[in-house]
Amino acid sequence: MDEMMNWVQNAVQVIQKTIHEKPKVGIILGTGLGNLAEEIQSPKIIPYGAIPHFPLSTVETHAGELVFGKMGQTPVVAMKGRFHRYEGYTMQQVVFPVRVMKFLGIQYLLISNACGGMNRSFYPGDLMVIEDHVNLMGDNPLIGKNEDQFGIRWPDMIEPYSQELIQLVEKIAWEKHIPLKKGVYVGVLGPSLETRAEYRWLSTLADAVGMSTVPEVIAAVHLGLKVLGISVVTDRCVPDTLEPADIQKIIEAAKKAEPKLTILMKEVILKLEDQI
Repeated sequence: MDEMMNWVQNAVQVIQKTIHEKPKVGIILGTGLGNLAEEIQSPKIIPYGAIPHFPLSTVETHAGELVFGKMGQTPVVAMKGRFHRYEGYTMQQVVFPVRVMKFLGIQYLLISNACGGMNRSFYPGDLMVIEDHVNLMGDNPLIGKNEDQFGIRWPDMIEPYSQELIQLVEKIAWEKHIPLKKGVYVGVLGPSLETRAEYRWLSTLADAVGMSTVPEVIAAVHLGLKVLGISVVTDRCVPDTLEPADIQKIIEAAKKAEPKLTILMKEVILKLEDQI
């Protein structure tokens, strides 16, 4: 972990040569959800490959760059493309960008993802604010020697997703007439999708399932960040109505929901201006 701290500091030093203002809000954009970064004013783009020790995204729909700038008066940084354990990266690599963003100055982390909806009332294109999660990835980014500069040895996960931010986004959704579900997200390793039996079991634990988000949230809580997570339901994962997965339809569902997600995320950031 001492080496990891050095890597974070190296990455921060390189990034700070390009940006001139500390970001206060970090944003992680999931599959098919990269256009929120287009809302960032006066953007400065840094490819992942230009940052020391930064992993490179291998997922086709993930651009692989940090975008710095402002939303309203709030300095932000957005990740266009995240990393997954199934790509072969370690958990330390998966959460490395979150740690870098923290040491750049962020106080809030907004996360989006594409997920499978197991709740029978969920349909493709629905948005779900994450109220809690279940980690079934078989791994944890905090395993190993604790780095005190990241956080305490045993961080409390009683509120991984900020109730303050959940209430804020629900209020915004109501005001903007954007339907917003609320539920529990279960993180699995992937990359194979689940069997009918697995969906049947997982649906007793959670409303939605995906292959990301959980590691970043654990690291964010460890770092003392306030987190908001919103999932885009891209396919129904109800065992008795299950159909073969179509990646193109999944991406299309994400893109269809993207304008609503963009509004919510942007409005949350604008509302946070007075608190930052």
